Amino acid sequence: MRRLSFSVISLAALSIVVGLSSAPSLAAQDLAPPVAKTIAKVDTLHGDVVTDNYFWIREKTNPAVISYLNAENAYTAARMKHTEALQQKLYDEMLGRIKENDLSVPFRDNGYWYYNRTEKGKSYPIRLRKKGNLDAPEEIVIDENALAVGKKFSQLGDWAVSPGGSRFAYLHDTTALRVYTLYITDLATGKRLGDPISSVVPSVAWANDSTLFYQTADSARRSNAVWRHVVGTPKSSDVKVFQEDDVLDNVGVNRSKDGKYIFISDDGFTSSEWRVIPTANPTANPKVVAARRENIEYQIDHVDGVFLMVTNDNARNFKVVLTPDNAIGESNWIPLIAPTDSVFIEFVEPFKNHIVVVERANGLRRLRIINFNASRLSDNMTPAQHFVTFPEAAYAVSPTQNAEFDTPTLRFSYSSMITPPSTFDYNMATRQRELKKKIDVPTFDPAKYEVKRFMVTVRDGVKVPVSMIVGKSWKQDGTHPLLEYAYGSYGSTTEASFNSSVLSLVDRGFGYAIAHIRGGQEMGRQWYDDGKMMKKKNTFNDFVDVGQYLVDNKYTSKDRLIANGGSAGGLLMGAVVNMRPDLFKAVVADVPFVDVINTMMDASIPLTAQEWQQWGDPHIAEQYAYMKTYSPYDNVARKAYPWMLVTTSLNDSQVAYWEPTKWVAKLRAMKTDTNPLYIKINMAGGHGGSSGRYDVLRERAFRYAFMLDAVGMANP
Repeated sequence: MRRLSFSVISLAALSIVVGLSSAPSLAAQDLAPPVAKTIAKVDTLHGDVVTDNYFWIREKTNPAVISYLNAENAYTAARMKHTEALQQKLYDEMLGRIKENDLSVPFRDNGYWYYNRTEKGKSYPIRLRKKGNLDAPEEIVIDENALAVGKKFSQLGDWAVSPGGSRFAYLHDTTALRVYTLYITDLATGKRLGDPISSVVPSVAWANDSTLFYQTADSARRSNAVWRHVVGTPKSSDVKVFQEDDVLDNVGVNRSKDGKYIFISDDGFTSSEWRVIPTANPTANPKVVAARRENIEYQIDHVDGVFLMVTNDNARNFKVVLTPDNAIGESNWIPLIAPTDSVFIEFVEPFKNHIVVVERANGLRRLRIINFNASRLSDNMTPAQHFVTFPEAAYAVSPTQNAEFDTPTLRFSYSSMITPPSTFDYNMATRQRELKKKIDVPTFDPAKYEVKRFMVTVRDGVKVPVSMIVGKSWKQDGTHPLLEYAYGSYGSTTEASFNSSVLSLVDRGFGYAIAHIRGGQEMGRQWYDDGKMMKKKNTFNDFVDVGQYLVDNKYTSKDRLIANGGSAGGLLMGAVVNMRPDLFKAVVADVPFVDVINTMMDASIPLTAQEWQQWGDPHIAEQYAYMKTYSPYDNVARKAYPWMLVTTSLNDSQVAYWEPTKWVAKLRAMKTDTNPLYIKINMAGGHGGSSGRYDVLRERAFRYAFMLDAVGMANP
C-alpha cells in the first residue's frame, strides 16, 4: 500500500481526495477537514442501546476507508505545512544528539563477545561478534540493514545463538502486524539451514545446537503453542509440545540462565503455570513446576539444583522461594526472601554464586545482591546480602546483557533525566563497579538542567510521585509551557530515565513532567491493583489532579499545559480530555486505545480476551457499566476540546487503526470549538510507528512541532 509523504503532500492532492476544487487557492487554516460518512450500527447491551456511526471504518479492504485515511493525512499535512521548517530544525537537533557511528559495549556469551554497530545513514544496527577475545576477527551475526532492503517496514524480533555458537535463529517481520518468519542460519557459512517457518511469534529458545523451540499464535494472535524443531528437518516434522486453549492466557518459551532447562510459561494477568524440559533431553514431556491457582502468579529460573521462584502466594508484593528440581512442590518450598508491605520484588537475575533481586522501594528501583549457596539454605542460614547504591534522587537502573551464568560480574544500565544511559560492570564479590560506557550525547551539558521530584496529593489522599526536568533558568512563575506524560497501565513502570529528544522542548523553556500514576507499579503491587478493572478511573483522576497541581502551583498554566500518552496511555489521554478539556491547551494521543467497549466485546481482535482481566469484560453488566463511564469514544460530548493530535498506523495489531480514526471522526462531528484536530496515519507502520531510527525521529519532530505550535512557539 502506498505510503504518503507527509511533508510534501500538496493542497492540490487534498482537493482530489476530499473534493475541494477550490483548495489550492485557500490558505491552509481555511481548509475544511474531511468529514466521515455516518452509517449507523445499533447494538443493545444489557438493555443499553448503543449507536456507532463509524463502525464501517473497520473495513480495511474498503477503498472508501483508505480514501478517507488518505484525506485525513492530506489535511493534517496541509494544516501543519507552516511548521515544516520547525520540524526540520527539531529533527536536526534530535539527530545531533545521537552519535550515528557507534558501538555498544560487548558482552560475553559461550566464548564469544557480542556487540552492535550503528553507522551513519543506516537505519538499523549491525549485530557482530568476536571469538575468544576482543582482538579476534569480527564476524557479522546479522546486518539488519540488509534485512530491510526494499521493505517499508522491517523489524527483527527475538533471536538466539545456539549454545555451541554455530547457528543463529531469528524472527523477522515486514508487515508491522507482529507476524514473524523464523530463519536459521549457519554462522560459519552464512547459509540458511532448512526452509523458513512462517507465522511464528516471539520467542525462540535453543535446547542444543540442533533442537530449537518456537511459538505460534491463534487467530487472535495470542501466543498459544510451543513447538520443537530439529534443524534440517521440514516444518511438517515439528512437534507441538504444549498448547494453551484458555483465551485468558499467553504462552512463552525461554532457556534458563544456567542452560539446564527450557521454560514454557503460561501466564494470564492474574495467574501463572510454568513447565520445564531438560535441555539435555529436549524430547521429554514438559513438567509443571507449580499448578495454576486462582490469583497466584509466579516466574522461575534455575540455579544450583533448585528452581528460583518469585511469587505472590500470600505476598502482595511478592516473595522469593526455592524448590529443589528433584522434589518440585509447595511442600518443599524453601523461603529465601520474605514479603514486605514496603518493598515490591519485580524479578530476579540468577548467577552461579549470586542472586540479584530487582526490587522497588519508595518509588525507585534498587538492586539487592545475595551471596547464594543452595546447599547451606537447608540449614536455615541467612545468606549475606548487600545493595548497589546510586548517587541521584531519581534514576532508572536495570540489569542488562547478563548472558553468562558463572561470573561474579553483574552488568547494569543506569540513567536519570540528566544522566545519559551508562553501562556498568559491578563485581558482586568485591563490590567494585566499572563504567564501561556512557552514551555520548553531543552538545548535551547536564549543568544546564535541573531535576525535580515531588509528591502530589490527589483527590482520595494518595500521594503520586512526579519526576520533572527543567532548564536551570526556568522559574516557577506560571509562564512556562509544560508537557505532562504518563502511561499508567499493565503494572508497567515509567522510569525517570534519560530522554535526549525531549531536550528540544526543555531548551525552549518547557518543563517535562512524568506523572507516576496508579496502574503502574512504581509504588508497589497495590499501585497497580488500584489502577485497573473497577478502579481504573484512579489512573485518570491521578493524571488530572497532577495537572491541576502543576497549574495551581505555577509550574505552568492551563493555556500552556500539554498532555501526552500512547497506547494504553492514549486511553488515558482520551479519558482525561473528556473529563477536563479545559485543563489542557493541547493533547497528543499516540496509537490510543479509545474504543473500549467495541474492542473488548470482540474476542477476535488481538489482545482482547486476555485483557478482560485488565479492563473488565463488557459481557458482564456491572463491568460494562463501569467501562462505559470512561471509554473515550463513548463519552465524546458536544463541548469544546483543546488542540489535539492523534497518531496511528494502518498495520497496528495492538491498537487497530480504526479506534483512533473513529474517535477523531466522532470528535469532529461533536466538538464545538475551532481548535485544530489532526490525525496522522502511518500507512506502513505498526504499533510503534516506523521501524527505522531516522523515521522515528521524523515522527517525533512532527509531534513536538505540533506542541510548540499550540503554545505559540512555531517559529524555528
